[in-house]
Amino acid sequence: MIDPIKVIKGQAVPVPGDDIDTDRIIPARYLKCVTFDGLGEALFYDERYDGEGNPKGHTIDEDKYKGAKIILSGNNFGCGSSREHAPQSIKRAGFDVVVAESFAEIFYGNSTTLGIVCAKMPKDEIAELMQLVQEKPDTEFVVDVEKRTLTANGKEYNIEMREGARSAFLDATYDSLGMLLQGKDQVAELENSLPYDFQ
Repeated sequence: MIDPIKVIKGQAVPVPGDDIDTDRIIPARYLKCVTFDGLGEALFYDERYDGEGNPKGHTIDEDKYKGAKIILSGNNFGCGSSREHAPQSIKRAGFDVVVAESFAEIFYGNSTTLGIVCAKMPKDEIAELMQLVQEKPDTEFVVDVEKRTLTANGKEYNIEMREGARSAFLDATYDSLGMLLQGKDQVAELENSLPYDFQ
């Protein structure tokens, strides 16, 4: 069962910088995995840990941002290789929304099919929100997909997202594999009605 995504509430964590590429999001050595299980722990691994596995003090590891569902970042988020592992690691680390000035094309598509809302906002407004969460990390953010708004600390901001992704979130049709599995009885019925088989 795929649930619609209408409103997401939660805390936000700043991950400042432009051109945060997929190799930073999930280092290449994790691409050898057979399943995506456990990729949440590898999110930003090389920026979070040194060669001995000791924490470097990345913002997503700070206690004040534990449990955050929203990443605030800069321009061209998710650029670089088209690895699906990057949005998989973001989703499996517990994040449901990435707010950035812009997104790399393939990353955007890979993210939205996983149910990650990719919301675009102007640079100055993201900077304002980053300052807010640094001063008040427990601020609740409300991302309203239907209204295309983000509300934080009593202030409402407009967010931009592609209509196709927005409609898919609201209609619960964003997960194409999930939809195929939901309709496996119809797929089997269609297969049986064909004058040939796939074996």
